[in-house]
Amino acid sequence: MIPSLHQREVVTDVDLRKLRYFVSVAERLHFRHAAEELHLAQPALSRSISALERELGTTLFERDKRSVRLTAAGRQLLDDARPLLAAADATRRRVQRAGRGAHHLVVGFRAGILVTPAVRAFAAEHSEVTVAVERLEWDEQEQAILSGRIDIAYVRQPITERGLRLIPLFTERRLAALPAGHRLAHRSALSTVELADEPHLRYLEPAPLRGVRGPQRPLRSVEEKLEHVAAGHGIIVLPLSATQYYGRPDIVYVPVGDAELDQVYLACEAVRRSKLIADFIRVAKSLHADDQAPTTARPPEDASFQ
Repeated sequence: MIPSLHQREVVTDVDLRKLRYFVSVAERLHFRHAAEELHLAQPALSRSISALERELGTTLFERDKRSVRLTAAGRQLLDDARPLLAAADATRRRVQRAGRGAHHLVVGFRAGILVTPAVRAFAAEHSEVTVAVERLEWDEQEQAILSGRIDIAYVRQPITERGLRLIPLFTERRLAALPAGHRLAHRSALSTVELADEPHLRYLEPAPLRGVRGPQRPLRSVEEKLEHVAAGHGIIVLPLSATQYYGRPDIVYVPVGDAELDQVYLACEAVRRSKLIADFIRVAKSLHADDQAPTTARPPEDASFQ
């Protein structure tokens, strides 16, 4: 769909980031749920929507303590914003891919996941292709793929499936990261019940720092989390590969026997058709043929210990 003159005028005056935030809230009619979907703090999302309303000179949402509703202006903007964002995304993908060339593949990966064996095996089949690798954090997985920056990626939960194709690759057991002096650090195994009362450091929440008030930045990386674990601010539960990658003397890793297995997926854009991507998926799956577990349910939006 080609944006109308009115739509092009809107996008000239309003940046696409604010439009994306608006659409997320408008589709859910819930600021907290939209903030979680966008991996944003709710106050930051509210400020962005308020700024958009000021820029457009109109109210987009009617809000009270129990509900959020679109105004007539909000409904109109939602109708206009969807094709604008779709067109912008398509343009970005085409430009980035054209810039890289037809013989270039970018593989993303999360912390701890080793992609070298698959890259080597793929390169042996496609000597004419340049393969680049790029590490991804939890809050950029979807956008990195949908924007065209990454062609295929090894991803973990939390991830939103919308617009993506997720291929289950392998599962890993999970271990609790504890300060070396923690009362449970000497144990050979733990259960989720034993960890229930511990302060957990989750991606979507800031570290629970004692005596610190006001807004705090959510944790983005495993390294940040481990710093807080070592300082005694909380614990985290990590997949096996991450614990093997991040060894340090002030942290002890203890298996959590009944924790949900961590599922690693290969992710690519759902509508994209590429022989290079298909070949990489085939190679990666062959390397993990003995590790793949049958998956019948859709991937969860969030994992227990994220």
